[in-house]
Amino acid sequence: MPRSVPLRRLFVALLLSCSVLVSATACGSDYGNSNSSSASSSASPTGTSSAEAQKFAKTRFVANAGLAAGATYQWIVKPYRAGKFKKGADGRTFALVKAGLAGGFAYNRLKAASDNAKGDPLLSKAVAPLTAGIASLKGMATKLRKGEAGDGDIGAFESVINNIKDAGKSAGAEVKDKVPSTSQLGE
Repeated sequence: MPRSVPLRRLFVALLLSCSVLVSATACGSDYGNSNSSSASSSASPTGTSSAEAQKFAKTRFVANAGLAAGATYQWIVKPYRAGKFKKGADGRTFALVKAGLAGGFAYNRLKAASDNAKGDPLLSKAVAPLTAGIASLKGMATKLRKGEAGDGDIGAFESVINNIKDAGKSAGAEVKDKVPSTSQLGE
């Protein structure tokens, strides 16, 4: 069996060489083709109509806000109310790490939802006053992870989530909690 190790190394080297070759080819080059820049600038991508863009903006808003709301409730609010963040509580470290990940995830999804809302005039008017509240949550994930979050911090998360839900509802885009998987939190 000593022969299988060199064959395996040869196979890995061949595989890596092919992947480098493919990635270099995929990047492309303009050598010898002076006309390529004018050809690419004249072609314009086709977009969606404004009605479709608005529909997709609402759909994306609802999805992102729902994920933020679900993560906040499942891994921040519920464990906090159950006393999982208190010193000496069983599973405290794990709960704090999950809460920190959920806080970062929720902040990311809320920012995405805010950006999505800009694609719909009614939604953008409803969500615009909430951007300062979303921005205030930026450092919350670190506070949660370190176990430094208190009632006011948890209340701030709940308040922002509820305001986003209310804004969506007033603009005809009702937001429902969608709990993301644990693997989604780490993405």
